[in-house]
Amino acid sequence: MKIGTIEIPNNIALAPMAGFTDLPYRNICKEFGAGLVYTEMVSAKALLYENDKTCVLLQVADTEHPVAAQLFGSDPSILSAMAQQVSESSVDFIDLNMGCPAPKITKNGEGSALLANPKLVYTIVSAVAKASPKPVTVKIRKGYTEVNAIEVAQAIEAAGASAITLHGRTRDQFYSGVADWDIIKKVKSKIAIPLIGNGDIKSPEDAKAMLDYTNCDAIMIGRAALGNPWIFQRTLHYLNTGELLPDPTLPEKIEIILKHTQSLIAFKGEYIGIREMRAHLSCYIKGFPQAAKLRSDLNKATSLDDIKYELNKLL
Repeated sequence: MKIGTIEIPNNIALAPMAGFTDLPYRNICKEFGAGLVYTEMVSAKALLYENDKTCVLLQVADTEHPVAAQLFGSDPSILSAMAQQVSESSVDFIDLNMGCPAPKITKNGEGSALLANPKLVYTIVSAVAKASPKPVTVKIRKGYTEVNAIEVAQAIEAAGASAITLHGRTRDQFYSGVADWDIIKKVKSKIAIPLIGNGDIKSPEDAKAMLDYTNCDAIMIGRAALGNPWIFQRTLHYLNTGELLPDPTLPEKIEIILKHTQSLIAFKGEYIGIREMRAHLSCYIKGFPQAAKLRSDLNKATSLDDIKYELNKLL
């Protein structure tokens, strides 16, 4: 698959997820085969005011390419100016978030709230596409309250975007219920630019099923990748061979947990790194022996040695 002129090495993307898909975790997912990764979503307005935390979110490594910077906002002039600024960095794409369902985002008319106004969607994408020398992509849902993904996708394509990611739920559904793959199939038949399908891909079999059913160009894995970077390796292998690789062993999981922790400490320092790692640890240890007690003990950890001590007790 190509986005603009840039070749994506395979058809599996890691979804941008606030609080999780920072540089260290993106690198791990890349090592396991993710073909495309995104920064956590960044407020264009905060970037305009040079918020330090926002600037950290946009840091990318040479090992991540292709990588997209995901921006959100509702002001076409601010978004286009910030897209132009971010395009001067080493990111490969500018991705616009028009799918986030969080109330703190939608109450400002941002994220998935934009889906209720296709004309504004067109205006934003057009302004950003004209300002950015790099390809522009957009992540959407099937609608805000009403299903209007076809209309919105066609507006995005007409405005000059190079690809679209579609999550098969409305904003009102958040992450409940079942993702609608039919709308992904319908949108794919109505646009010429690449479409990435997103929603309820929890296994290699799900990935193949979505690709086969919807004819989308690629799939995006979100929550199923948390604490489970192996899903990229296993999905790629399954798509290429039809064979399911075994789940990682306990020692293999512990090795990656410690590698992830060390990378996060190197990136953010031990104090912040350990505390931010706690959310990842809760995901990694699902299914571990005595997981509830282990989670409690790990949440008290204040150093890498503390985490090593708790995990090594399992071996």
